[in-house]
Amino acid sequence: MDVPLLDLVPQYLSLKAQLDTAVMRVVESQRFVLGAEVEALEAELASYLGVKHAIGCASGTDALLLPLKALDAEPGSDVIVPSFTFFATAGAVWNAGLRPVFCDVDPETFNVTAATLDAAWTDRTAAVVPVHLFGQMAPMAEINAWAEKKGVFVLEDAAQAIGARSAQGRAGAVGDAGALSFFPTKNLGGFGDGGVVTTDDDALADKVAKLRVHGGRQMYHHEMVGTNSRLDALQAAVLRVKLPHLDTWAAERAENARRYHGLLAGLEGLALPLVAPGNIHVFNQYTLRVDRRDEVREHLAAQGIGSGVYYPVPLHLQACFAGLGGAVGDLPVTETLCKQVLSLPIFPELGEERLTRVALAIRAFFGSQGSV
Repeated sequence: MDVPLLDLVPQYLSLKAQLDTAVMRVVESQRFVLGAEVEALEAELASYLGVKHAIGCASGTDALLLPLKALDAEPGSDVIVPSFTFFATAGAVWNAGLRPVFCDVDPETFNVTAATLDAAWTDRTAAVVPVHLFGQMAPMAEINAWAEKKGVFVLEDAAQAIGARSAQGRAGAVGDAGALSFFPTKNLGGFGDGGVVTTDDDALADKVAKLRVHGGRQMYHHEMVGTNSRLDALQAAVLRVKLPHLDTWAAERAENARRYHGLLAGLEGLALPLVAPGNIHVFNQYTLRVDRRDEVREHLAAQGIGSGVYYPVPLHLQACFAGLGGAVGDLPVTETLCKQVLSLPIFPELGEERLTRVALAIRAFFGSQGSV
């Protein structure tokens, strides 16, 4: 019995009739870009998240790019981002004409803190992008307080964390703006790329809405130089079917995490993911820290068990950012995590039998190989 890292087929089959109906509704309308389906999804997401505005766009990457392009920041201004995250977080900064400045993260939550952001702050800092990595919110109360004192814009990268909560609110709803992704592997995944920008700022929402359609509200009238980043109606229709199930799926992921915790507790040299007090973690990934990560991964693969490494190379050491001067040793927590992290299957339909098989395979590795 193989265990994939992710299997999207069971979710589709469980909603097949509704999804097929939604897709055909769009096909029969022959309206494929923006329009009523996108507007309805935007309203439903805004209500779910508790924000005034949700602006659909072409991808989670663009959901980061558009609010950064909307900033009134000097070209080349600094934007602090974690080095331990997906490339798009920093790539969007660069493509907005700004300069990514990399910071370290907390070793237990994998997220930035006010302290790690402060260590990277300069008088050229215009914005910060805290990432809610793997489905858990960064400590936004302290980050927002720090940002207000410094006078910098806060863009939440909530691409992996839709539905996650803390005392401050839902992920994507507690900064100046938020960015979410609907890539198929996300907890709320479409049938392709898609994203949304969230904000309570009317002026920012208006600028983002213009930027996504070449910089204007009216066709052939352009108030700024924008781009083509429109959300497809097909994606919106699919996401509207899935959105009411999101919290149930998150609860099932959390239950899988609880089971892993029980089965993997007490293994020396293996650190389980920490849920910070007051947080509701939605476990887009269940990520361990283990010193002999590659050996464990090979052991699992030999038994038909999938796993993932998010992320093997720190962003400050990526070749494309070499000109920014990053060097080995600059961000020791990130550099260590990149050598240790291993993500296990945790999708809602995993089931207790397959989950137990994964956990027992890991315990067998430690039993035969000793502590790490």
